[in-house]
Amino acid sequence: MITDLTRRMGLNAPAHPLITLVDYDKVNIDLRDAGNWVELDFYKITFKRNFNGSVKYGPGTYDFKEGGMAFLAPGQLVQMTAEPEDYQGYALYFHTDLLTRYSLSQGIYHYGFFDYKVAEALFLSAKEKLTIEALFEAINVELNNTIDQFSTDVLVSQLELLLNHSNRFYNRQFLTRKNFHHELIANMDKWLTERFNDALVSGLPSPLDIAAHLNVSQRYLSDMLRSLTGKTTQQYIHLALIEKAKMLLNQTDLTTAEIAYRLGFEHPQSFNKLFKQQTRITPAQFRQNML
Repeated sequence: MITDLTRRMGLNAPAHPLITLVDYDKVNIDLRDAGNWVELDFYKITFKRNFNGSVKYGPGTYDFKEGGMAFLAPGQLVQMTAEPEDYQGYALYFHTDLLTRYSLSQGIYHYGFFDYKVAEALFLSAKEKLTIEALFEAINVELNNTIDQFSTDVLVSQLELLLNHSNRFYNRQFLTRKNFHHELIANMDKWLTERFNDALVSGLPSPLDIAAHLNVSQRYLSDMLRSLTGKTTQQYIHLALIEKAKMLLNQTDLTTAEIAYRLGFEHPQSFNKLFKQQTRITPAQFRQNML
C-alpha cells in the first residue's frame, strides 16, 4: 500500500491512503534500500525540472539532464540509487484502487506511455515544464486539504488532466523529433525487406519482432507510427508485405501459393484474404491486370 511505501522511504504517512506526491526538494529520503530493486504495486509518474542525475528503471537508466517525465505501471521494477542529486522534482504514486469508481480505471490503459521503455521518456520544453509543474502543485494543494467526499473526485480529475497533457506532449515529441523517428522507420523498412527475403524460414514478422530489433517498446513504436503515418505497427507490416507480394507477382513466375509460403504464410488462403483486404482484388487478378 502507499502507506508501506512512505514508511519505507522514511516519510510521513500519506494524507490520502491511495495517492501520495513526494516533493524531493522538501524531504529527506531514507536511503537504506539504495541499490535494491523494488517492484511497485502502483503507478508512478516522475517529473524532473532539470538536473544532472539519472534514475534506473528496469534494465536501463533514464538521463534527466534536460528534465522531463517518466511513467511506470504496477508490476515494474525500480532501483533506488544512493546519489542525493537523483532525488529532485516530484514523484506521484497512486494505487489502482483510487480509480475503481471512475472511467479512468479503464481509460488509463489508453495512455501507452506507461508501457514505454526507459529511453522513451517524455522530454519537456520550458513552457511544457511550467504546465506540468502547475498540475503537480494543484495535486499537492488538494492532498494538503482536509479530505472530504469530493477529494477523490477532484484528485482523479487532476490526474486525468495530467495524463492528457502528457499525451499531448508525447505527440509533440513524435513530431519534433522527426529525424530520429524517420531514422527509426528507415531501419524498420530495411529490416522488413531483409525479413521478407527470409520469411520462408523465419515466418511472418510481428510487431514484437520489430520492436525487439529496434530496441524500443511495442507501444512506443505503434504510437509513433500512428502519429507520423496514421498506421499501427501491424498495419505497417501488412502494407510492406503487400508491396513485396506485388513485386513478386509482377516480376516472377511463382504461383500464388509459392509467393504465400515465401512471405511466411502457413496457408495460401490467409495470404489471399489479406491481399484482397488491402487491395480489393485477389493476387491472381492483380497479376492479370499487370499482364
